[in-house]
Amino acid sequence: MNMNGTNITRRALLGGVATAALVLALPLAATDAFAQELPEAQGEVDMSEALKPGALPEMAIGEDNAPVQIIEYMSMTCPHCATFHNNTFDEIKTKYVDTGKVRFIIREFPFDPRAAAAFMLARCQPSNPQEHSTPEQYFPMVSMLMKQQNTWAAAEDGRAALLQMAKLAGFSQETFQGCLTNQQLLDDVNATMKRGADEFGVNSTPTFLINGKRYAGAMSVESMSALIDSLL
Repeated sequence: MNMNGTNITRRALLGGVATAALVLALPLAATDAFAQELPEAQGEVDMSEALKPGALPEMAIGEDNAPVQIIEYMSMTCPHCATFHNNTFDEIKTKYVDTGKVRFIIREFPFDPRAAAAFMLARCQPSNPQEHSTPEQYFPMVSMLMKQQNTWAAAEDGRAALLQMAKLAGFSQETFQGCLTNQQLLDDVNATMKRGADEFGVNSTPTFLINGKRYAGAMSVESMSALIDSLL
């Protein structure tokens, strides 16, 4: 699906969180039988350009000068993104990010208003929605939303379901509303998605930019480990 020109409006955002989200059927990761094979790249990107920050502060963990740089474009309502974050991400973080071998960046690529709302909540400080969250706040919020994706992403009343998730992270109803009506933040999320599509060829989620190559689809621990090891 070509996402060029996609722009989620605030009206769509506020209405969309109350309706069931649409998600794309994307390729799954390599099966266990082929887990040791390196994933196939879908193209090349200028990694020096890709690593330049965009409209929003970079949400990154790991050493700035790590030998392997990974940028993940993801959508909060994408089931394959949830598969990656629930089954692969934590082990990759322990094996490679925490040991200084990988720097891992998440960038927003929401396919629907509900995903955009979830990203906005991850980007907001729970006590002051006009301030951006830190990576130390953002990554746990993404993890919680991925683990509970079935609870809120397809709920009949998505707004109420997201409010309950947000309250677990320290939001009040007032700060929740304040975050989701922050037009500048929504514009910046849209700009992040547009840049990914226009400049780096992202058109599905998850998409990974890894040391100058683009990979589509969730990866298993074994597949991503094999790829990272080949770059060290």
